[in-house]
Amino acid sequence: MTARIGVVTFPGSLDDRDTQRAIRVAGAEPVALWHKDKDLKQVDAVVLCGGFSYGDYLRAGAIARFSPVMDTLIDQAKAGLPVLGICNGFQILTEAHLLPGGMLGNDHLHFICRDQKLRVENADTAWTSDYSAGQEIHIPLKNMDGRYVADRWTLDELESEGRVAFRYLGMNPNGSLNDIAGISNAAGNVVGLMPHPEHAVEPLIGTGRTDGLPFFTSILKKLVNA
Repeated sequence: MTARIGVVTFPGSLDDRDTQRAIRVAGAEPVALWHKDKDLKQVDAVVLCGGFSYGDYLRAGAIARFSPVMDTLIDQAKAGLPVLGICNGFQILTEAHLLPGGMLGNDHLHFICRDQKLRVENADTAWTSDYSAGQEIHIPLKNMDGRYVADRWTLDELESEGRVAFRYLGMNPNGSLNDIAGISNAAGNVVGLMPHPEHAVEPLIGTGRTDGLPFFTSILKKLVNA
């Protein structure tokens, strides 16, 4: 049976179709989910895609967190449903307290769009098992509010528990503390990151590499072997 991975569209989402394509390239079935619908259509995993949900009014992800779909998603994520938040999706996950910390505007106060070098720090999550710890990859990055922040206790906990999933290399593009590009929850089923792996699954787009494809093959293998 083909794994079914839902992709939630909010008003202002930009990368839902790209994310659906990445899922299809990996060999799974993408399922479109609408933010006003609480029904997750019995999907096996969910991706919160990038964009500017509700125009990033109030604060990035702050309004989307209260969309009806999130009521179901929060409960199921806590019960073990794999969830990936990409860029705006990462912001929504922090606003929903499925991941700790928060996102602020880039420290240079400018929108950034570039190919970003990352180091994989945790290859044991549901979304990163097809990587190797210490592996260096290149993933497109595009954001205005990408600066990850948290109190010192939270940062220490993330570091000591190995929950920093990805770290920026070469340069810190937005001032994120500890060069953090992505994190996971304690169970490893929820992962959020600012770069966009869905734009790096085919050699003709994005970085010209396929460094983002293992996100989607990782979850596919986990679901098939579950």
